[in-house]
This record gives sequence, C-alpha cells and structure tokens, in this order.
Amino acid sequence: MSFVSEFKEFISKGNVLDLAVGVIIGGAFNNIVKSLTDDVLMPVLSKLTGGMDFKDWFIALDGNSYNDLAAAKAASAATLNYGLFLNAVINFLLMAFAIFWIVKLANRFKKPQEVVVTDPAPTRDQLLLTEIRDALRSRT
Repeated sequence: MSFVSEFKEFISKGNVLDLAVGVIIGGAFNNIVKSLTDDVLMPVLSKLTGGMDFKDWFIALDGNSYNDLAAAKAASAATLNYGLFLNAVINFLLMAFAIFWIVKLANRFKKPQEVVVTDPAPTRDQLLLTEIRDALRSRT
C-alpha cells in the first residue's frame, strides 16, 4: 500500500474526522465556558465573598515580608504562591460547574435514543443444559 493511499485511508476513518470536529467545537465551546465563568459566575462569587482575591496570598521563602506578590517577585524572592493555586482550583471548579449545567441543558433538548432490547441467544452451556434437562424428562 502506498503512503498516499494509506494516508487517505487513515484520514477518512470516522474516528479521525470525529476527533477533528470535536477539537474544533471544543475550542469554540471553550470561549462560551470562559465567558460564562468570567462574566457570569465570577462576579457573583466576588460579590458573595466581598471582592476577596487570593492572588496576593503567598509565603516568601527568604523570610522577608512583602506587601504583595509583585513586590516579592521584583525582589527576586522565592515564593510559595498558594493563593494563585486557590484561584486556579476555584476557576476549575467554576468551569466544571458551568460545563455541567451546559451539558445538562443540552441533554434536555436531545432526542432520547430508542433502545432496542433483544434477547441474547442462549450460550453453548445453556443449550447443553437444556438438552440434558429434556433428555431427563423424556426418560421418566
């Protein structure tokens, strides 16, 4: 098989195309979730917490005291930035919450798939046991 035909076969498989569409839609969906998080949920959370921001919560590892993280960075001090970590965790939780509600809302508009229930064919063991049962019944 030539390289070109092998590549054409690879690219025309459904999984590759589905993945490409998923990546493109995921990029667009990212903007929606980011806007929902930054423009809708974060202002509400900021209002509830009184405008508290964790970005300047840090520990300077050199033992000195600094007014804010920018001052510590300007002094080239090594810092443990647990406030930025808290911000990242909160941002992740808000994004996960936003995605959850968007998917939940989208699932309401999705048509339910019909489930076709078929009785599975009896296994070889079941067929053998049926034959044994029938043979025993015919003996009596």
